[in-house]
Amino acid sequence: MTDPRIERWLEALVRTPGLTAVRDPVKARRLHVDESLGALETVERFEGSIVDVGSGGGAPGIPLAAALPLREVTLLESHRRTCDFLEGWTREFPNLRVVCGRAEEQPVDSYGVAVAKALAPPPVAAEWCLPLVAPGGAVVLFVGPSARGRARRRGSRAPGRRARGVASRDARATEARSDPVGFPRRPGIARKRPLA
Repeated sequence: MTDPRIERWLEALVRTPGLTAVRDPVKARRLHVDESLGALETVERFEGSIVDVGSGGGAPGIPLAAALPLREVTLLESHRRTCDFLEGWTREFPNLRVVCGRAEEQPVDSYGVAVAKALAPPPVAAEWCLPLVAPGGAVVLFVGPSARGRARRRGSRAPGRRARGVASRDARATEARSDPVGFPRRPGIARKRPLA
């Protein structure tokens, strides 16, 4: 993808302390842009707006917003300083918006697709993301080599949900179904007491 806006975002991301540990521009492009776009084919199969949960510096949400200009992309981030960085990019990408808050506090069934990269272990990330997605939508979790295969499978079997397919080697999609009673749980509970 050659988009000057992405180049400017990537440069600012690498330059801003606390957003990424990667300083090499080539590695940053591979990690933050190319890997993010690995989910593009799966995301395109589902309708509705997209939410990037725990967006951090904006990956995968900003590359997806650039690639899908007709889809609204919400960057959901809980840290105010990071939200300030992200809000600066809403002028560059008209289909982008930033919500500063926690996943557990957001309205349920609000999006067609939720994506999360380096958010939490798969079972925890799935529990945070799945309630945000309307039935029939999807959650795409980017899981690195450090996530064991068993943990990946458990993450896709959160209550009331089932695995839908795999976007790429690093992303797993889970189709949204109806949530059982008691979900989403209160903030912090998913990390303290994971389902798997």
